[in-house]
Amino acid sequence: MVAIVKDLNKGNVTRTMLVFALPLLGASLIQMLYNTADMIIVGRFVGKEGLGAVSVGGDILHFLCFVAMGFSNAGQVIISQYLGAGMKDKIGKIIGTLFTFLIVTSLLLGTLTVIFREQALNWINTPDNIRHDTEIYVIVCMAGLLFIFGYNVISAILRGMGDSKHPLMFVAVSAALNVILDLYFVVVLKWGVFGVALATVLSQAVSFIMSVIFLWRHRVEFGFDFKPSSFIIDFEALRPLLALGIPMLLQSASISFSMLFVNSFINSYGLIAAAMNGIGNKVSMIVNIINFSLASAASPMIGQAIGAEIYKRVPKILGVSLWINSAISFIMGVIVVIWPLKVFGIFTTDAEVLQMSLTFVPVALVHLAGSALRPPLSALINGSGNFKLNLLVGVLDGVVMRIGLSLLLGLSCGFGLLGFWYGHAIAGLTPFLVGIVYFISGRWRTRKYIIKD
Repeated sequence: MVAIVKDLNKGNVTRTMLVFALPLLGASLIQMLYNTADMIIVGRFVGKEGLGAVSVGGDILHFLCFVAMGFSNAGQVIISQYLGAGMKDKIGKIIGTLFTFLIVTSLLLGTLTVIFREQALNWINTPDNIRHDTEIYVIVCMAGLLFIFGYNVISAILRGMGDSKHPLMFVAVSAALNVILDLYFVVVLKWGVFGVALATVLSQAVSFIMSVIFLWRHRVEFGFDFKPSSFIIDFEALRPLLALGIPMLLQSASISFSMLFVNSFINSYGLIAAAMNGIGNKVSMIVNIINFSLASAASPMIGQAIGAEIYKRVPKILGVSLWINSAISFIMGVIVVIWPLKVFGIFTTDAEVLQMSLTFVPVALVHLAGSALRPPLSALINGSGNFKLNLLVGVLDGVVMRIGLSLLLGLSCGFGLLGFWYGHAIAGLTPFLVGIVYFISGRWRTRKYIIKD
């Protein structure tokens, strides 16, 4: 793998970001398309009940996926900083430790979720008329949680080493297979929500197996020999992984928990509200996926620049990321304002849901603003490895802002459903505000948060 830092040394920041980000963007677009295909197929062939079940069940799955993302992103940052600092001998130990730690974690979390699924569905106020389908969706997805966690691990390893092309290939195969299986299971076999969940699990399994084979074939380049002894957790490698991963996990968990909390109130407004919430989140996610792919590129670039102590490149990386993100969000905002029914109508033809979608348009614009501003500054915090600030952002974003604003606007101010939507959207600006203060302070100019000379 060619370290990003080589191009950073030459000052080719924009070119480097685009070269690294374009495959990530392609992967994100493919991910977006097949996630969108899920909702379209469910909405068209199962109905609003299916949309509600996939939306509510998906909230639980996403909550658990944040665990994988938190530790995977931590591993990515550590690998990128080691690579930038020329400490390649330590990368193999990080890979083996990360693999074993997250695989065991996925099995534990999947088992506990299946055991306590009734309590989880009660807590998030799952409407009675979609409860059975939601439970099926959760059980099937938990059976495949291992593959989802495993793929996140390998993607993070590749990105940390500066390779964003192969994750694109793996997700492309997974996306195509997911759509094919969706159509076969839901349209042909009439398996409904069960078919959607099964298609997701099988496609992720194929993607994970492909990525493992790739990593094994290139084990010399990664410094990981795949011997059983290499998968034993190395406590020297575990220390920085936990030091950065736990705050990242708590940050993600705080945000995800707050989203579940807010969604539990939204679900209490009934099936139409739950279905519209799922569609609204999906529309917002379209831009989020694109913009966060740029953050996924910016984070290891910042990590390698800081690891190599090329601090002057970091502002340029942030500037390029902000400019591109803002352009994407602006274009999507114009589309939503001009053609709202066409946008939301992609997912459903239900008249009640579409009528409610018109009230979601201004909320979507707030989401899009956060989608433009949040990822670049999150990349700065993640790339620098500042685990304390990561935790602070998670608490402020999740607990203080998202829950606080939602309860204030939804209950105290009496705005009801709209208040919960706005509270969730406005809270998304928190990482940007904290990140700006952090950038101006200059405290990111150190690689001592994680690695040592």
